[in-house]
Amino acid sequence: MSGPGRFITIEGLEGAGKSSCLDFVRSHLAAAGHPPLMTREPGGTPLAEAIRELLLDHRFAGMDVSTEVLLVFAARAEHLSKVIRPALARGEWVVCDRFTDATYAYQGGGRELGADRVAALEAWTQGELRPDLTVLLDVPVSIGRDRASQRGAPDRFEVERDAFFERARTAYLAQAEAEPERVHVVDASLPVKSVQSQLERILDAFLGRNERG
Repeated sequence: MSGPGRFITIEGLEGAGKSSCLDFVRSHLAAAGHPPLMTREPGGTPLAEAIRELLLDHRFAGMDVSTEVLLVFAARAEHLSKVIRPALARGEWVVCDRFTDATYAYQGGGRELGADRVAALEAWTQGELRPDLTVLLDVPVSIGRDRASQRGAPDRFEVERDAFFERARTAYLAQAEAEPERVHVVDASLPVKSVQSQLERILDAFLGRNERG
């Protein structure tokens, strides 16, 4: 595969519609000649998936926030080492379902850990690596929770109160405001076709920049 690898992340609260958007992103990039490696966080490797199970398991309700954020970054370190960095080095495009912006949102905001400790772990675990493009699927908490309630049994995060998700949403939007060139907000409360139209514009602009650059 010619050219440098590119790292794209898709972010959003529960019920934002990430699954269908990830399918759209995958097919759109493939049609443009960049079939991506699709992965997720926490997860992406056997060890990271095992950590994911711990993080989502109701048996560990009340987990200390320091334990939680360290587990998240432990999974991320393994994922970066075994999957993301090697793929980028091969020139592949990688699309990840959530990444460190989710940690700023869920642990930094939702758990009220704050951004500074997340930033310190980000620098230690990732070095200079950051996503080239992040799509934030933004949806009001009430709409997202209503959609999520129609899925299966909720995990340890999905049972949190609305205030937790409001703080997480605020943290997500703060990331978008701080890094508007990287983080692009999509109104995910709209019908699927409208969401896909927004995604298409963002992806086409990103593809255009990479073809020129």
